[in-house]
Amino acid sequence: MLLSVLLQAAAGVGITKMGAAVGAGLAAIGAGIGIGRIGGSAMEAIARQPEASGDIRNNMIIAAALIEGVALLAVVVCLLTFLM
Repeated sequence: MLLSVLLQAAAGVGITKMGAAVGAGLAAIGAGIGIGRIGGSAMEAIARQPEASGDIRNNMIIAAALIEGVALLAVVVCLLTFLM
């Protein structure tokens, strides 16, 4: 079963393009979920300790930027695979 799928992927380019599109979509969805969880956790932390809101906000922005950078890289790789 798996061998037939691999042979079809090697023979045709269509499944490669479909895989690249699915990969780009999953990267975007994963980044959205990750940034949403970071924001929610930061709001809970600020509600518990309002005096530490500056440090929590800075850490949240850094973590969100790192997640978004990895997601952008994944989308670019998937689009390059799609176009080549």
